[in-house]
Amino acid sequence: MTAYLSRDIGGKILEALREMPVVVVTGMRQTGKSTFLQKQAGLSNRRYISLDDFAYLEAARENPTGLVDTDEAVTIDEAQKCPDILIAIKKVVDRKKRHGQFLLSGSANFAILKGISESLAGRSVYFTLHPFTRRELSVNISEKPFLCRFFKTQQLPKTRSVHPVMAEEVLQGGMPSVCLGDVKNKFLWFKGYEQTYLERDVRELSHIGNAILFRHLMRMTALRTGQLLSPSQLGRDAKLNVATTSRYLSLLETSFVISRLSPYLRNKASRLIKSPKVYIGDSGLACYLAGIDGFESEPLKGAMFETYIAQNLSGIIDARWPEAVLYFWNIQGRYEVDFVIESGNKCIAIEAKAAARWEERDLAGLKAFLSTTPHCIAAILAYNGAEAVQIAERIWAIPLDIVLS
Repeated sequence: MTAYLSRDIGGKILEALREMPVVVVTGMRQTGKSTFLQKQAGLSNRRYISLDDFAYLEAARENPTGLVDTDEAVTIDEAQKCPDILIAIKKVVDRKKRHGQFLLSGSANFAILKGISESLAGRSVYFTLHPFTRRELSVNISEKPFLCRFFKTQQLPKTRSVHPVMAEEVLQGGMPSVCLGDVKNKFLWFKGYEQTYLERDVRELSHIGNAILFRHLMRMTALRTGQLLSPSQLGRDAKLNVATTSRYLSLLETSFVISRLSPYLRNKASRLIKSPKVYIGDSGLACYLAGIDGFESEPLKGAMFETYIAQNLSGIIDARWPEAVLYFWNIQGRYEVDFVIESGNKCIAIEAKAAARWEERDLAGLKAFLSTTPHCIAAILAYNGAEAVQIAERIWAIPLDIVLS
């Protein structure tokens, strides 16, 4: 086993524990939540309870109040397995009113699970632990993320060696067991992950009438990662009706297997009624589900690189820049920008490119966005080369290695 690598979100969790009675960490299964809760600096001294442990689960079901009514700071892993414990936590919090009393985790999104968000409303704050980012794997989380600094100053970093994003990084993704080398055969690991997810998580969340069709939908979604989401079209291809497709997609989103990225529009209210993009939560899982084991002559190479960049940007924003929101921009049939990051009344645009070279036409979407968005302070062509240069007013070409650092 590899030595523990600190996670970028650790500082925000500690800060939240000083302000709120309940802090919740959610995320995909196997992104390292249990290890994080037990080994991250500042969290390892808390009393740790895992409801994956049958004895603790039975104790929680029999006497939830007795398990949590303590003066100790308590961490409860997989807390969604016993909804009654959340009611007991609510009562303890309301009576004792202490910050940092409970740190909860789970592989399902507490904020949208029926009944659970109501139990902790006004008493909790939620964070998502994403798959490992490039920053974390390079043990380079002491510095503020480049994008946070660039957003404020629009200054390029000092010259340094650049390490392009390699195909293998995209193929393996950021699931700890795979990207840290704990398993030799990533195909077998992802196969087991898919089976475990179907048999365990989804069945706990909702009854699935046909597991084969659900698995088929998951694979069809992977083939569309980075594209606009059309439930009706996806349902037709997966041989499911729209209602079932929407329910299955909600389950995938609840357990963080997929995420939806909203479009960036000047009229903020209309963002919610336009088609989002869909991404698989981990590029390695996306490649496995799409049947991709290499990128030579692979038509989905660009989509998988974009998925990898999306998971890194989401990880950085959730861990170190929570006031920012990630979007994409699209004028159908004309222009598109892969990512837009908005913070306050300003934004930056990012167009991602897997190649090591770029051409003038690669700037078309960024230029169109700048022309219609006066409050965009910078447009970045994030490419897989080595030179960071300013191309024009408010336009830069910056290596992916720097953008994701």
